[in-house]
Amino acid sequence: MARGLTAERVRQDVEVVSRAGLDLDTFLEEAVESVGRAVPWVSACLGTHDPGTHLLTSARKYGALRTMNSHDHEFGLIEYGTVEPTAFTVLAGSATTAAGVHQVTGGDVERSGRMSRFMRPLFGFSDEVRVVFRDARDVWGCMALFRGDGDRPFGEEDVDFLATISGSFARGVRTGLLARMAGPEVPVAPIGPAVLIVGPDDSVQQMSVGAEQRVADLIASSPSASDPLTPVSALVGAARRYARGEIAAPPRSRVRAASGMWLVLHASPLTSFGDRAGDVVVTIEEARPPEIVALVVAAFGLTQRERDVTQLVLQGVDTKEIAATLHVSTYTVQDHLKSVFDKADVRSRRELIARIYFDQYVPRMGSELGPSGWFSS
Repeated sequence: MARGLTAERVRQDVEVVSRAGLDLDTFLEEAVESVGRAVPWVSACLGTHDPGTHLLTSARKYGALRTMNSHDHEFGLIEYGTVEPTAFTVLAGSATTAAGVHQVTGGDVERSGRMSRFMRPLFGFSDEVRVVFRDARDVWGCMALFRGDGDRPFGEEDVDFLATISGSFARGVRTGLLARMAGPEVPVAPIGPAVLIVGPDDSVQQMSVGAEQRVADLIASSPSASDPLTPVSALVGAARRYARGEIAAPPRSRVRAASGMWLVLHASPLTSFGDRAGDVVVTIEEARPPEIVALVVAAFGLTQRERDVTQLVLQGVDTKEIAATLHVSTYTVQDHLKSVFDKADVRSRRELIARIYFDQYVPRMGSELGPSGWFSS
């Protein structure tokens, strides 16, 4: 059980590595291994989320799952196409940070469709505990730990312990997302968005010209143990829920590709036509600045007033105007700016703007626009 000195040491270890400025893969691997000393597991799966939509943007697997047939595509469809009390989207939208299937089902894990139809028959897992990575404002990712037949179920102390390290994991994920900067030569966007048509059997049926480039960028960003298109499967599963009227809007998410470029993924069911009933269209396109500024600024861990100051800086407002707009002194604005610069690891307004945009847009400002209305090069 997660108790006593071991649990406290693990909590401190996770807190330390979350502040070490590690890239995402290194942080998650070190942190989940540490967790195993307090809450033993046979397999683990960790993911990152778009904090605005709670949709999966990447996944990583550890332990026995590394060598098993992944079934990641089916997982994405089940996880985001159905709802149960321990679904990540449910936890992210509630006040609950961690939950164990054995506890939630009163010991009858077969009541969980995910366990009875997927985890138990395919992997032999007898119990699962989940935690979402939540900071003061947002949810940045998630973790699922598994035990097999013959292992004791996760207990209340395990769940309570995992809830206490949620914030540290959120910090580590935020930092990891910012650790990889876009390269000096950002890939040229294809003309218009990349489009994938997913059929009723949930396989990709068609792909637009240029889509291979975007898909390859997603594939290169994923660890080898995970299916790089799991975020697409999650979108398709959510789109099926949208088609059934279970959610109010078509799903979308912002994903960091291997190039360092931010991409926006959308999915929507197509209207039935002939024998094409059940198709879902997925679009992948380069994110525009307004679509990622809020996400990147949130990843810096700024206070609300620091966010207000940053927003005005991005609009080109000088210090005196910021002070007048926010009804504070210029000295207070300067204090906020110093804090923002420290958190963003920059030294000036210009560096802050480049940091937020990851040099994804600034080098192409003033270049020609293509037929899509976006930079042609």
